[in-house]
Amino acid sequence: MRVPGPIQKGRGAVSGQASRRFNLPQRESDGDWMDAAQEIDGPARHPATTVTEEHPRSILSFNKSPDIPFDRSINAYRGCEHGCIYCFARPTHAYHDLSPGLDFETKLFAKPNAARLLRQTLAKPGYRPAPIAMGTNTDPYQPIESRYRITRSVLEVCLETRHPVTITTKSDRVLQDLDLIAELARLKLVEVGISVTSMDPKLSRLLEPRAAAPAKRIAALGRLADAGVPAHVSIAPVIPSITDQFLEDILHAAKDKGIDRATWIMVRLPHEVAPLFREWLDVHFPDRAGKVMATIQSLRGGRDNDPDFFTRMRPTGVWADLFRRRFKVAMTRMGFSKPAILLDSTAFRRPSLDGQLSLL
Repeated sequence: MRVPGPIQKGRGAVSGQASRRFNLPQRESDGDWMDAAQEIDGPARHPATTVTEEHPRSILSFNKSPDIPFDRSINAYRGCEHGCIYCFARPTHAYHDLSPGLDFETKLFAKPNAARLLRQTLAKPGYRPAPIAMGTNTDPYQPIESRYRITRSVLEVCLETRHPVTITTKSDRVLQDLDLIAELARLKLVEVGISVTSMDPKLSRLLEPRAAAPAKRIAALGRLADAGVPAHVSIAPVIPSITDQFLEDILHAAKDKGIDRATWIMVRLPHEVAPLFREWLDVHFPDRAGKVMATIQSLRGGRDNDPDFFTRMRPTGVWADLFRRRFKVAMTRMGFSKPAILLDSTAFRRPSLDGQLSLL
């Protein structure tokens, strides 16, 4: 039987569980060994956050998925210090011989040349503009953005070239770039979604320990709305018997701040996320761990996760139907009515590599 190590304060994952898909070395903590080690070395140290700079050849990723509303994205960082236990991006760390557990939230990678690479892509004669999605894998406004400002540099290129962009985050750090975002909004070039999972700060600290508190995210939505920025609240992810109770509270709080659009996404547990999430449930919610996983499996055809196109983003079953109905009723009662924002791709001005702009 595996014995989990001590819970790391300020981290989401309970362990540094490695991937079994790529034959990475497995590490299991033995209870007697842990006791002896603490007697000799003292209490286990909290893992520090490290950042490695990397310089890829390209920054814009394209996809043909039928399940998501964008075909291109930018991820300025790999790994995410927010530490959300449910994050579907955790398995990507396994590709680099790092654990999707604690490594994902402590061993980060930054791409400081992102803006330059984007400029090179936009300057290509065959490039055709469409909204670039930021925050699709890891958060563009995680804590290290305050140091690196990579997201800001990308937004500067988007504003310069009149290129549409969408932002998804769970941080009020997005307000650091309100000057750029408000100008992009004036030109119909941006939409911002802020993800809120609960209205309970204690629960949020367990789920997403280094993300902004729920009240700060709601306040950020209000600031964006006041600045004329198209913004919506994303209730994501919904976790049965953990966060679903907050649906109406989140919508009500967002509506009070002038937000007229809302979306929701059911929790997904691909690859290593499922065992990490189970481990987290056993530690923090042992009284309902079985119920939570049974409900999730009922939404995914009896599995922890449904990876298939067309169905992976569309949970099925009685629980899902009831939640959809509840969401629709709450939206109608509170007056949420705005459809998705259509961003302008017609004003795009192709950059040249000497810093000049040309017409498309």
